[in-house]
Amino acid sequence: MSHLSLVSIVVREYDEAVRFYVDALGFVLVEDSPLGENKRWVVVSPRGDGGCALLLARAATEAQRARVGDQTGGRVGFFLDTEDFAADHDRMQSAGVRFVEGPRQEAYGTVAVFEDLYGNRWDLVERQ
Repeated sequence: MSHLSLVSIVVREYDEAVRFYVDALGFVLVEDSPLGENKRWVVVSPRGDGGCALLLARAATEAQRARVGDQTGGRVGFFLDTEDFAADHDRMQSAGVRFVEGPRQEAYGTVAVFEDLYGNRWDLVERQ
């Protein structure tokens, strides 16, 4: 059976991105391997069931640098599921994560929109 294992997100610098995803969002650093010529294979993943992880890809060209923070044209492009919305929302706010919309109830559960350190939009979701 196939499954989606990695999604690439373009970042300015590896270390600042790792700090944000690990310290502010509570992800785990899965791998950080040098590839030569200032390139690294950096994978972070939400704690939990081992679902899809993020490959942090440092922008190497001007075109890539222009996409940092705008990979989905301002739409929510990433979805972080939680089993305890209130606790994760509070922890993330305390860590400096910027929520652009407050929590709201939807048919599928509780959701709030936040931005990563570059401005990419995410949903924090506790599904019903």
